Amino acid sequence: MAAARATLPLPRVPAPSPRPQLRPFPSLPARRGAVACGAGSAAAGVAASLRLGDVIEAQQFDRDALTEIFEVAREMEALERGSSSRGAGRSRVLEGYLMATLFYEPSTRTRLSFEAAMRRLGGGGVPPPKALLLRRQGRDPGRTVEGYSDIIVLRHFESGAARRAAATADIPVINAGDGPGQHPTQALLDVYTIEREIGTLDGIKLGLVGDLANGRTVRSLAYLIAKYQNIKIYFVSPDVVKMKDDIKEYLTSQGVEWEESSDLLEVASKCDVIYQTRIQKERFGERIDLYEAARGKYIVDKKVLDVLPKHAVIMHPLPRLDEITIDVDSDPRAAYFRQAKNGLYIRMALLKLLLVGR
Repeated sequence: MAAARATLPLPRVPAPSPRPQLRPFPSLPARRGAVACGAGSAAAGVAASLRLGDVIEAQQFDRDALTEIFEVAREMEALERGSSSRGAGRSRVLEGYLMATLFYEPSTRTRLSFEAAMRRLGGGGVPPPKALLLRRQGRDPGRTVEGYSDIIVLRHFESGAARRAAATADIPVINAGDGPGQHPTQALLDVYTIEREIGTLDGIKLGLVGDLANGRTVRSLAYLIAKYQNIKIYFVSPDVVKMKDDIKEYLTSQGVEWEESSDLLEVASKCDVIYQTRIQKERFGERIDLYEAARGKYIVDKKVLDVLPKHAVIMHPLPRLDEITIDVDSDPRAAYFRQAKNGLYIRMALLKLLLVGR
């Protein structure tokens, strides 16, 4: 059963010429099972419900949307835990829907969590083609695959690939990472984890550590956490992989205070969250000398734990190499495996909201 697009505007970012622009709000039909949101429905006493079109970038979400996504994620967590503990069958809310996972780059956690999320909700998947076949799809994976599925989850090595796919596909597209661009579902699960671990999002002091130039996770997280009040972000990275100016300019425009530092211990002593990332060798091409210069400079170990506040947490999008030592895993402030589990609940919530609404 093919799902129609939802009626919210797609992200307000034009596709590169000569690709067509994302279609505006009036031309999009309502998706089956969804309920429109807005001030009018709320004033009429009807509970507003989030409407999603595609999930392309972190900037497309406002605080109200984030609140609702997180509420649905908590419902999904209760659903998953309940069915597991009681041995009950899985939900059937997405029965009859098919998801296509198109991954042009390797993935373990993101792909598995999306596939598990779909199955937990009673849906199914179109077996992903091999990388060779994926490359033969050219630059139009959305148009090619929409005839076989109801939703596309796309990971690509080119920044902007998900936006191009969404501009042409007539089914929802979820960006599961586009090169060094963005990874919005990772940012959603990261912010959800911060709220679950710390208890609040306003007033957070966040240390972003590691490969900030090539890390799509930290870029999306910076965009998303900027939706909240009184945020302070510290950037800690080797010189060759510093955070790019576009993120700094965006944070400044949103009134978010940020600071670059070379002292991880000092930053850790001030933060509620240390978000460590690996140095991504695959982004350096033939410049292995630059990779070696960056690798291993900032490591989260027992010394960092000694100065980290008791309430704080350590997060990591995974996989890790040696940037967090194994002995940190046993500390209750090591939240990265709980963070990975939260990816299941966030992706269950997104699939539900995209395909059938609240």
